[in-house]
Amino acid sequence: MEKIENSNFKHIGNKLLNWYKVNARDLPFRQTKDPYKIWICEIVFQQTRINQGLNHYNNFIKRFPDVKTLAGAEEDEVLLYWKGLGYYSRAINIHKAAQQIMNEYEGSFPSDYDEILKLKGVGKYTAAAVSSICFEGKMPAVDGNFYRVLSRVFADNFDVSNSRAFNYFSELATLVLPENVGDFNQAMMDLGSEVCKPKNPLCGECPLNGDCLAFSLHQISEFPVKTKKVKAADLGLTYYFVHRNGQFLIQQRKDDFIWKKLFEFPPEISEELMPFIKSAKMVSHKLTHKNLSIEIFNVEVDSEKVWEDFIIKNNYTITDVEGSHEKSFPKPLENYIENYNTAYRIL
Repeated sequence: MEKIENSNFKHIGNKLLNWYKVNARDLPFRQTKDPYKIWICEIVFQQTRINQGLNHYNNFIKRFPDVKTLAGAEEDEVLLYWKGLGYYSRAINIHKAAQQIMNEYEGSFPSDYDEILKLKGVGKYTAAAVSSICFEGKMPAVDGNFYRVLSRVFADNFDVSNSRAFNYFSELATLVLPENVGDFNQAMMDLGSEVCKPKNPLCGECPLNGDCLAFSLHQISEFPVKTKKVKAADLGLTYYFVHRNGQFLIQQRKDDFIWKKLFEFPPEISEELMPFIKSAKMVSHKLTHKNLSIEIFNVEVDSEKVWEDFIIKNNYTITDVEGSHEKSFPKPLENYIENYNTAYRIL
């Protein structure tokens, strides 16, 4: 970067803005400058494609239209409206952050980048996005789109998996930043999603192809540079689907491991329930850093006394399929419940 840091590349940012004026995607959250809604959308779409998460975003905003409503809601209801988006710690964090805004900022969303960064679960990218879009902040909202576009434009081989990548590409971004940083950040998101894609980029349609060094060198596929990911760890889990007369037992997970605060089946049973095991099923499920192998035992309890003793001793919650729809479960367990519901209706 040393060779180019004194050069003027602002025309690149202005080209991108001109492209954005014509090609910006028509998204509901772009019709507002409400920092609450922009914040929620940034959190929702961190791990979810826009076409997959848009209905979730709309439903969440409809139920929790402002900070006060979200802060006053029960955590379980927030998790329920996050259902289907995964990475449930995000929902827990935005709930805590909403309460933080009510308690520490008198209900007004902070406008300063550093203050936004203090909110629970908010990182540099989100703080930059909200401050630039809503409050004319000047920080680039650096994410994977920035890494990809800038590394190709400058044919820069800095490893994006390096711990310094965010700071490095933030500095590189300042070379091209136009005056309107809010629109520029959104333009980079659209360009990276629709044109400068990870695979099969549409270079012929890119407004920056005349300035893109990787394109001129026919080296687009070589950027960005990224070392191989660490192999996901294998993890085995065991659950017991303990049920009787259409009802089954659940408990809420703690917040110190995967699937924070979601509901689950009993992870173990007493000796008295062993004779009631009817079958077992293995389910595979992938998380970002873990490959899960989940064994679920079908425990159909015929004895009312054994059923009641087990519940009292372990303080499990009784629910049925309809009641389970009001709670959030990990996807593999949610699927198991739906399969059970189908089989139970047939019976």
